[in-house]
Amino acid sequence: MDFEQARYNMVEQQIRPWEVLDKKVLGLMMEVRREEYVPAAYRELALADLEIPIGHGESMLSPKLEAKIIQEVGLRKSDRVLEIGSGSGFLTALLAEGGQHVYSVEIEPALSAMAAENLKAHHVTNVTLEIGDGAAGWESHGPYDVIVLTGSVPVLPENFQKSLHLGGRLFAIVGEDPIMRATLVTRTGPDTWHTEDLFETSAPRLRNVQNPSKFVF
Repeated sequence: MDFEQARYNMVEQQIRPWEVLDKKVLGLMMEVRREEYVPAAYRELALADLEIPIGHGESMLSPKLEAKIIQEVGLRKSDRVLEIGSGSGFLTALLAEGGQHVYSVEIEPALSAMAAENLKAHHVTNVTLEIGDGAAGWESHGPYDVIVLTGSVPVLPENFQKSLHLGGRLFAIVGEDPIMRATLVTRTGPDTWHTEDLFETSAPRLRNVQNPSKFVF
């Protein structure tokens, strides 16, 4: 299989049409070899417009959504990033290439080990991988400039917003099927945040995330 041609097609036919036009982001998608971050059985599908299973009931987000996330958070080389859900390590690698340091938390030890192996193989060293349940927040290394949740949440836990630096950006997919919205939260002051709905999408639920309380009549 010609992966370089497939990578070009991925960028031109999937990612650009989704209004990902930032040259740095497009460059990252061309540079970081996605096929080397997927299970061997799915290698030839690595650049297709699919959510690829990575085991333990989890899957990678589609390439166009990964690229969109990187564009929307506006990564800077000085950014300290929190990622909830390491998965195979591909999105972690993108965040690491664009930022200063990534703290990535994964609840499934086997997936954290997969991410560690993949990142080591590609000499990505500005990442700290930790095993734990980050569904309600991860304050250990905060505050952060960027926070990315790789699974959806029915409501956004406040701890994440409070873990942002002033000017920090948080990307999350919020809601429940059939309506979920990609959301960008920016901290604008000590006690103020600006929330922007970006687009409708869908993503698997973040494990152990709390459901919103329901009124009982």
